[in-house]
Amino acid sequence: MVHRSALRVIRRVSPLKLGLISAGIALVCLIAYIGTVALSGNVHTVIPGELYRAGQPRPGLLDRMERQHGIRTVLNLRGPNPGSPWYDDEVADSRRLGIQHINFRMSSKEELTPQEVHTLIAIMRDAPKPLLIHCAGGSDRTGLASAFYVAAVSRGGETRAEDQLSLRFGHIALPNLDAYAMNRIFERMEPELGYPNS
Repeated sequence: MVHRSALRVIRRVSPLKLGLISAGIALVCLIAYIGTVALSGNVHTVIPGELYRAGQPRPGLLDRMERQHGIRTVLNLRGPNPGSPWYDDEVADSRRLGIQHINFRMSSKEELTPQEVHTLIAIMRDAPKPLLIHCAGGSDRTGLASAFYVAAVSRGGETRAEDQLSLRFGHIALPNLDAYAMNRIFERMEPELGYPNS
């Protein structure tokens, strides 16, 4: 039950102010959610025993993923970065664990060419499984690669593929944001994947 004094305060607030307050609360909640996703490492199972996705692997993650899921390949979507501690540690951990390490450089701000998409799909199809795909945050580039895997390799259907590019993983699909390039390339490739554009 709402207290009478609270109702009087709500009645005095103009609809515009109430809308701004609501938008502010929603924005704070969205930022908190995305922060939580990022802090968790954004590690998720896409297809059990076959495909996993994550943000940049933190110390110990590859050991845990190899022990729990038998990861045999890591696909780094940030590209080779010799001399960067995150990259050198990841390559060393992969080598120590006997995990194949593959680099494929892409940007969350730029659409892949159709040839690049075919190359990415071939890499994922041919890589020893289970496969762990990652970028920096695990939201945009990893979402696109996971969507292509679900669509082209496992033939999991359009809805399941598109779900890989969703807020659940920290991807914000708004046309005015740079990362929307991931949505545009997936939409452009849909006819080739067997999903007619509507």
